[in-house]
Amino acid sequence: MKVLMVGDVVGRPGRRALSALLPGLKRELGVEFVVVNGENAAAGFGLTDETADELLSAGATVITGGNHIFDQRDFVGSLDGELPVLRPANYPSTVPGRGMLRAGDVVVINLQGRVFMPDGLDSPFTTADRLLEELEYDPPNVILVDCHTEATSEQAALGWYLDGRVTAVVGTHTHVPTADAKLLPQGTAFVTDLGMTGPVDSVIGSRVEDVLTRFLTAMPKRLSVAERGPAQLNAVLIETDDSSGLATGIQRVDRIWQF
Repeated sequence: MKVLMVGDVVGRPGRRALSALLPGLKRELGVEFVVVNGENAAAGFGLTDETADELLSAGATVITGGNHIFDQRDFVGSLDGELPVLRPANYPSTVPGRGMLRAGDVVVINLQGRVFMPDGLDSPFTTADRLLEELEYDPPNVILVDCHTEATSEQAALGWYLDGRVTAVVGTHTHVPTADAKLLPQGTAFVTDLGMTGPVDSVIGSRVEDVLTRFLTAMPKRLSVAERGPAQLNAVLIETDDSSGLATGIQRVDRIWQF
């Protein structure tokens, strides 16, 4: 199986780039399953029903989240609905949503790191242990893990911890693509961060002027998604061996779209 895992979609430029590029990439690369991180798809903060539908219509199979997944209050109830949208599994069990989803023979797990991230979450390591134990009774062919992390060390540690136990561990959140896509020794595909699907002429998706104001004045400034210039799509293509449940290859897929 060929799987495409796409980095954080940021605002309207990211949604438009995904809609423009993903159908062609699926045909070009022979992609059968697509995971898209969508926690910044609604004006940079969270998801709405409409923006989730837009990502799914573009070709996403499953949408993963992160620390902004609850930002749009009207969408929180939808996390308990039928949309294939995840929030990190290591949030308290009392909050809406789910952190693992099965689609046929593929399971997607969403986790969130704890280093330099909001407090109150369980360990992503022990949460992964618990979820993998649940899957032992009916193991899928493919297990894909999106871990939303700030610290590269935490992401790398999780990759090594899960090596040989899942098909892939990919990082999201920083919006900066890393050049370390590789197969770990026991057959798990790994990359520290997928990157971002959003505006190139920005500071990780936000208007340059807004971010500079924050840094130069130390005053609060609402961040808006940059709307001018080209958009990028950052992703990785993962090839899997369905008999072993492990990966046979991983490569970066990066595209630019003029809008």
